[in-house]
Amino acid sequence: MVVLALQNGAATAAPTRTPGAAALPLSATARAAALASAQHNAGAAAREIGLGAKEKLVVRDVVKDRNGTVHTRYERTYAGLPVLGGDLVTHVAKNGSLKGVDKATKARISVPTVAAAVSPASAKKTALKAADSAEATAATSRKVVWAAGTKPVLAYESVVKGVRHDGTPSELHVITDAQTGKKIYSYEAIDTGTGTSRYSGTVTLGTTASASGGYDLIDGGRGGHKTYDLNGGTNGTGTLFHDADDVWGDGTVNNRQTAGVDAAYGAAVTWDFYKSAFNRTGIAGDGKAAYSRVHYGNAYVNAFWDDSCFCMTYGDGANNADPLTSLDVAGHEMSHGLTAATAKLNYSRESGGLNEATSDIFGTSVEFFANNSSDVGDYLIGEKIDINGDGTPLRYMDKPSKDGGSADYWSKSVGRLDVHYSSGVANHFFYLLSEGSGPKSINGVSYNSPTYDGSTVTGIGRAKADQIWYKALTTYFTSTTNYAGARTGTLQAAADLYGSGSAEYNAVAAAWKAVNVK
Repeated sequence: MVVLALQNGAATAAPTRTPGAAALPLSATARAAALASAQHNAGAAAREIGLGAKEKLVVRDVVKDRNGTVHTRYERTYAGLPVLGGDLVTHVAKNGSLKGVDKATKARISVPTVAAAVSPASAKKTALKAADSAEATAATSRKVVWAAGTKPVLAYESVVKGVRHDGTPSELHVITDAQTGKKIYSYEAIDTGTGTSRYSGTVTLGTTASASGGYDLIDGGRGGHKTYDLNGGTNGTGTLFHDADDVWGDGTVNNRQTAGVDAAYGAAVTWDFYKSAFNRTGIAGDGKAAYSRVHYGNAYVNAFWDDSCFCMTYGDGANNADPLTSLDVAGHEMSHGLTAATAKLNYSRESGGLNEATSDIFGTSVEFFANNSSDVGDYLIGEKIDINGDGTPLRYMDKPSKDGGSADYWSKSVGRLDVHYSSGVANHFFYLLSEGSGPKSINGVSYNSPTYDGSTVTGIGRAKADQIWYKALTTYFTSTTNYAGARTGTLQAAADLYGSGSAEYNAVAAAWKAVNVK
C-alpha cells in the first residue's frame, strides 16, 4: 500500500491543502442528476482508467467538494457478472482531469471463462453448511467474480437467511469457487450491537397529526422517520405508534411507548448530527429516513441495523426490563447504514473492524452532540447496560484491551479477531486523535490512554477527527480497506481538509504510529 511521506522536523512552509475540500450538500434532485450524469459517462470513465473491454462501471455514489472536485464511487461488472471487491472511487478535478483512483483491488479483472464447473445447488449446499449456527429459512445463489482475494476468480455468492440462536436475524453471504466448490469467504450482513441506558430524559419528538385524529410517531422534519411497535414479533413492521394527545411514554417499561420515544429520539439526534457535522441529509445522503422497530422478540438482548430494510430494530433486554433504545445504540447501529451507503466495508477481518469502529466512532460523537444531561458524552461503549453484570462498559476507546478482548494496537493477528474486537485499533486511534494520550478527565469520566511506542500524542479535538474520518470513509475507503489503507485514506483526508504539513495531518500520522499502524 502506497503511503504519504511524513515531514522531517518542523514545517517551514505553509501547509499544502486542497481549498474547499469539504463536501457540498446536494439536494435530492441535484444528487439524482449527478448520479445519472455519472452513469451516462461511466463508459468513458472506464476507458480512461484502463478497464478491460468486458468491464463496466455502475455508479453507486457521487460526492462533490466545494472546490469542484468530484468523487464518484463505482461498482464493477465483468462480462455482465457483478464483481465483488471490484469497487473503486475516481477523483476528478473541476477542470475534468483525473486526479487519482482508489481501488478495492489492484488486480486486473479477468477470468478464463464464465462457465462454472460447480452447480448453483452445490454452492447453496456449501453455504447452508457454513450457516449451521443459524436456523436457515432460505438460500439463494448468483454467479459473480470474486476480486477481494489475491486473484479474481469465478464464484457463486450464496445468501442464507435464517435466525441465530439468540433470536437475531441472520443473512450469511458465502462465496464459493465456481470451479472447485470450495468456500472462499463469508460474512454476516446483519450488523449487531448493544446499547447503553434505557432513558434519555424528557425529549422533543417529531410527530405528525393523523387524518383520523391524534398523532403518529412520524418525524416529518427528518425524512418521515417512522417508529413501529413489533409487540414481540420478529417480522414485518408491526403497528405504527399512535397517541391521542401527543404526549408519549412515561419513562418506564410498563408503558410501551417509552421504548418508541427513545428510538425516535435516537434516530432524530443521529439525523441532526450528520446534518450538522457533515451536511449529510439522512443516512444514505438522499434525504430519506430509515425506520425503527421496537419490542422485537421476547427478552431479546440486542439491537441491529438491517440494510435490506433500511431499518433499525431494538430488543427489550433481559427479562424485557431494559429496552436497548438509547443514543449509543441508535448512533452506532444507524452508522452501519452510513458505511453501507459509502465505503461498504466488508464485515470481516480488518475491514470489518474498521466497519465496527466507524459505528463506535460516530455513535460516540452522536452522544456528545446530543449534550443530554441524562446520558453525557463519553468514550465508553455500553457503559450503562451492565451486560457484564459488574457495571463495566462493553468497550473502552481510550484503552480497548480493558474489555478483555479488544486490541489496543495493530499486529498481524488483528484480522483474525471478531470484528467487535479488531475495531479496537481504530477506536484507540480515534480517541488519541481527538483527545491525546495520557491521563485526563472528560465529563466526569477518567481516561488514561497509552501508546504502542511510549510516544505522547496531542489531540486535535473530536470535531476535526470526525471530519477526517468521515471524508476518508466517503471518498477514499473501499470495501477491502485494511488498517494500512485506513492510514493512507485518513492522511489524504487530513491533507485535503487542513494541509499536508498541518498540525492535523501530523496528528493523524502520530495517532496511527501510536497504535502501531505505520
